[in-house]
Amino acid sequence: MNILRTSKRRVLLFLAVVGPGFITANVDNDAGGIWTYSEAGARFGYSLLWAMIPTTIALVVVQEMAARMGAVTGKGLSDLIREEFGFRITFLLMVALVATNFGNVMAEFAGVASSLDLFGVSKYISVPLAAAAVWLLVVQGTYRSVEKIFLVASVFYVCYIMAGLLAQPDWKAAAFATVTRPETVGSGNYRYLYLYTLIGLVGTTIAPWMQFYLQASIVEKGITVRQYGASRWDVIVGCLFAVLVAWFIIVACAATLHTAGITEIRDAADAAQALRPLAGEYAYLLFAAGLFNASLFAASILPISTAYVVCEGLGFESGLDKKFHEAPAFYWLYTLLIIAGAGVLLVPGFPLTYIMVLSQVVNGVVLPFVLIFMLLLTNNRELMGEHANSRAFNAIAWTTVVVMIVLTISMLLTGR
Repeated sequence: MNILRTSKRRVLLFLAVVGPGFITANVDNDAGGIWTYSEAGARFGYSLLWAMIPTTIALVVVQEMAARMGAVTGKGLSDLIREEFGFRITFLLMVALVATNFGNVMAEFAGVASSLDLFGVSKYISVPLAAAAVWLLVVQGTYRSVEKIFLVASVFYVCYIMAGLLAQPDWKAAAFATVTRPETVGSGNYRYLYLYTLIGLVGTTIAPWMQFYLQASIVEKGITVRQYGASRWDVIVGCLFAVLVAWFIIVACAATLHTAGITEIRDAADAAQALRPLAGEYAYLLFAAGLFNASLFAASILPISTAYVVCEGLGFESGLDKKFHEAPAFYWLYTLLIIAGAGVLLVPGFPLTYIMVLSQVVNGVVLPFVLIFMLLLTNNRELMGEHANSRAFNAIAWTTVVVMIVLTISMLLTGR
């Protein structure tokens, strides 16, 4: 009886804190992310699946660090960086993140446009309507109401798992590729593209903006150290589900596009279109519907994350539970990002595909710098007390930093 009561209490506590971790991990499978995973499968088949296991471990560790900092300190990541390292460093980091995130915001509206274009809806209709919808959702809603909608959107990613199953991949080859790394990645341009895609894959799975959004969400939801045991499971379950979805996207495109010799795709919608004759109508519809959901979902959250970063760094009021007049800087920045990000889509000839790809690679290049600040903060015992990083967490996080720096240098040298 006591065991049942204890189990029920734990389940209820988990349901009370679920949200920040699950939402943050899954929104990272956005339009740019789906394109990156699709490109990885189409161009390289199953050969990049090995990267998903170390990336998953790194994702769990990094997300847990951000959530733990939020629960222990009650402050956002930008806030802590400003307090511990000064305004100048915070400002430079903000500029880099705003530029990176703006590229991501444009990619999300590009995903909305291309996904609905598959159903015959012009971007001149879909993009303005999507921009208005996400603006109203956030500005008129509260943290609790917005979070519920985001959780529903997160579950919708199961579309990609179903699309992967319909693609009928070679399960044995996919499983083998997941646990073994290729002996060679080729040379010349092929090697450069492999490294470029690998950095983009890691960058889109562990995007820098995620840590700022997750920590701010933990603080805004009011999660403290007392509830953090349950909140940690929210982070872990969210990360595992997000990577499972990414794995199925790669597998679906490897089993269909790569096998059919289609190794280059312009965007995620192109991947959906190419799936149609190869995996059937249902796989195509699931892929296209999933892209729309992911793009609209991320178009809401990425501007929020950017607004959190800037307002915390500059000491302005921020948060979804505040009204427009209580946090004007937060909501005006959110509004401007949506208007600019959506407006660019309506400019004829704008190189959106290039921006979409580049934004994911830039995520990977910027990631080590954000992780260094996080490591310095989570190892500060005056700040974290007994909740400072363990040796295992430090080893994994520092290894991620070093590997991403080495991959970036290797890519640059290969591309010369």
